[in-house]
Amino acid sequence: MRYKSQSVAYWYFAVAMVLFGLQIVFGLLSAAKYLGPDPLLYILPFDVTKVIHTNLLIVWVLTGFMGATYWMVPDESRTEIHSVKLAYIQLALWVVMGVTAVIGYLFRYGTGNKLLEQPLPHKIVIVIVMLMFLYNIGMTIKKSGRFTTTEGVLLLGVAGAAVLYLPALLHYENYTVSIFYRWWTIHLWVEGVWEMIQGGFLAYLLIRLSGADREVMEKWLYVIVGLVFIAGILGTAHHYYWVGVPSYWLPIGGLFSALEPVALVAMSIYAYSAIRRSGMAHPNTLALHWTVGSALFTLFGAGLLGLAHTWPSVNKWTHGTLITAMHGHAAFYGAYAMIVMAMISYALPAMAPGRPEQGTKLGYWSFWLQLAGMFGMTLSFATAGIGQVYLERILGLGYLDAQLKIQVHFLMLIATASLFAVGVILFIVDFFRHAPRFELTTEPERTTRTAAGAAARA
Repeated sequence: MRYKSQSVAYWYFAVAMVLFGLQIVFGLLSAAKYLGPDPLLYILPFDVTKVIHTNLLIVWVLTGFMGATYWMVPDESRTEIHSVKLAYIQLALWVVMGVTAVIGYLFRYGTGNKLLEQPLPHKIVIVIVMLMFLYNIGMTIKKSGRFTTTEGVLLLGVAGAAVLYLPALLHYENYTVSIFYRWWTIHLWVEGVWEMIQGGFLAYLLIRLSGADREVMEKWLYVIVGLVFIAGILGTAHHYYWVGVPSYWLPIGGLFSALEPVALVAMSIYAYSAIRRSGMAHPNTLALHWTVGSALFTLFGAGLLGLAHTWPSVNKWTHGTLITAMHGHAAFYGAYAMIVMAMISYALPAMAPGRPEQGTKLGYWSFWLQLAGMFGMTLSFATAGIGQVYLERILGLGYLDAQLKIQVHFLMLIATASLFAVGVILFIVDFFRHAPRFELTTEPERTTRTAAGAAARA
């Protein structure tokens, strides 16, 4: 660890891991409810468990983003974080907001606006936290006098995420208007500015892990930013099929949604080419696994599966079905969950010196079990969704009748989700089993240790 203030990142990662575990619990509980009978029907009905599951996903990933940023920015700027105290106050406010929001959902306290169910007081706290975060990171970069393109793309993504949360603060009486502006936050987060955040982390990791040329990596980032702005913004319209907007939005959304995977292909290409040139010489091969895995699984989940059902002539059948869940699970996991775990795997050996830099057996088991489990979940959602589309929207069966006929796919879903959950548990155990010890290491010592590790592996 080169800078003392980077230790802040550990506590953000720790909170993220706890929330990740809780998210998996509520996800498994939600899936089990499809099989019935449900003994918790009047205590924890499906609408409550699903809200908690999806909101925990967003909160733990954002917590991971914050922790990864507090690790990366000092390393890139070559200076301490502007205010460590502010970073801890920010984390405390974030945790209080998250805990009280989940408790509120248990008692049906929320707005009912999907993925933005947080009550107004919680949304105000989210805005305050994001402003504190942006101020702290901005001042850190300013005082260093060193500003890299990698930092710039990351900061643009974080600032964009904060700005695009503003529509969520407003209340609209008209349902169509409400749904219209909801996608300005949700879509432009997950298929827009969050891709910039992923790109920033991916470039940073590839530069550190593969020795790739910084100038080349940063040129790829310009390509990704351009594609996000061109395709991501207009691609928002592919969510408008059932909203009631003018029909001209449908071909626009379909066309530019089809272009969105180009940015993901670019990410995958530069990840593969950088690793191939380096020969995977860095000793932290576990972080390399997560980094390359994030690029490739993003291409699969967000790119291929997204393209498969967002074209209007297909989307009119698949919109709002389990096909959407197929795409959403694979895309979110590959693009954001895996990049957070890549940053954790890279930073953790420096914050817990007892942990081997190349990773542990638990870490590798976690990687492969999660990958296998998520791929199985994706296939389960896909087969269930295809059956649902055919039964409901072509044959005209009622929703409950169709669900009874596709229950076998939920047995597959729970089996593969359980495999994924084991992988997540192993990752969490592996994270906490080495006590943190924040020792400073000079750059020459770090370089020597890295070279020695690479030589030993060779």
